[in-house]
Amino acid sequence: MSETRFHCLPDGRRIAFRKIGGTGPTLVFLPGYMSDMAGGKATALFDWAKANGRACLLIDYSGCGESDGTFAEGTLSRWREEVLALVAAETHGPLVLAGSSMGGWLMLLCALDLADRVAGLVGIAPAPDFTEWGYDRLQKAALAAGETVFEDSAYGYDPMPTHPGFWRDGQAQLLLGGDIALDCPVRLLHGQRDTDVPHAISLRLAEALRSDDVQVVLIKDGDHRLSRDGDIALMLRTVAALDGNAP
Repeated sequence: MSETRFHCLPDGRRIAFRKIGGTGPTLVFLPGYMSDMAGGKATALFDWAKANGRACLLIDYSGCGESDGTFAEGTLSRWREEVLALVAAETHGPLVLAGSSMGGWLMLLCALDLADRVAGLVGIAPAPDFTEWGYDRLQKAALAAGETVFEDSAYGYDPMPTHPGFWRDGQAQLLLGGDIALDCPVRLLHGQRDTDVPHAISLRLAEALRSDDVQVVLIKDGDHRLSRDGDIALMLRTVAALDGNAP
């Protein structure tokens, strides 16, 4: 793994990232909610890129991992700003964006801004619009009233918080209700035993995307993490095949 570096935004935010140069579209990995670039999928992608001479960029959102900031201040809009700033400062040419869970939602939002630079998208259990379908009526009412909602988590965050600022911002970023104006190749990987993000979300996303080059791969025994060796290998094959460099 390369040394962690920091990019400073005009307001003083210091965003941690790791980067390696190479050929082909730059691979950019966007972690999930409360995750970071030290996770298994991000690390595997970076190691694969290094071994295959590919350019790759990993990012920690503010309030996550090695970046400065407070997680409670994080929103999709704030983190999208950070991703776009890092992409502008540290990459050139085509991009392949890969996003896990919430990172799959952020991947779509960033791709809409990056337009013609995006050569492909890979969503791993993507969770667009989860502020809408992921909470019940009482939880939404609490969030709308400015309260933080806490839920049990199987991923080491006990409990998992959703802050009202994140929820309100997410409700302003909903995508699945209309046409998503992206025309690049899109690959969606989703476990059918995912108890956090129903695999039907990937099917809805495939329908909403304007691109005709969209494939959904369902892993029958896959859970939300999709972090087993076989799941990681599938992710790497999928990323590589987007530009014809399959291992």
